[in-house]
Amino acid sequence: MSTRTLAVVSAGLSNPSSTRLLADRMTAATVAALAGRGIPTTVETVELREHARDLADNLLTGFPNEPLRRAVGTVTGADAVIAVTPIFSASYSGLFKTFFDVLDKDALVGTPVLMGATAGTARHSLALEHAMRPLFAYLRATVVPTAVFAASEDWSGGSEAGTGLAHRVDRAAAELADVVAGRAPAAPVDPFADPASSFEDLLRG
Repeated sequence: MSTRTLAVVSAGLSNPSSTRLLADRMTAATVAALAGRGIPTTVETVELREHARDLADNLLTGFPNEPLRRAVGTVTGADAVIAVTPIFSASYSGLFKTFFDVLDKDALVGTPVLMGATAGTARHSLALEHAMRPLFAYLRATVVPTAVFAASEDWSGGSEAGTGLAHRVDRAAAELADVVAGRAPAAPVDPFADPASSFEDLLRG
């Protein structure tokens, strides 16, 4: 069975962050679910906080630097994506949105995506459905039905809330693994390649 690549996008601002912690749990569950289906997995993680200035420069100039180019290539060339963001003001973070703004609108067409989000209170949980899911629908990604939200109380492992989070993670991971298992491995691509245009042509507009 061919090895599949799983790209993990974490938009946490602190280090460590609950966003990265949730991303890691979702990743581990997905790798285990794929292994149970006989599919080996390679994981590549993109920490968006490391590319905040790169993203701002890309928006201003229209050109990514090499670190951002590699990060975008990691995500657009993956067999599946786990995308996790903190929720601010009832929506995904600006850093999260900026990263997906710099992707080509066709870069994630058909790519299986598992969404996750963190916040201080469960009142923000619907942001997954009214903000994140429409974003990936616009990008025409294949988003699995279960999204994973973690509020502060969900991190108590022995509590009912903590058990509920573990069940949601496992269910979402199984859904993502099912989609990946039914697809052929992704072919490597350069998301910024444009064989019809030279650099000089682009500068001339």
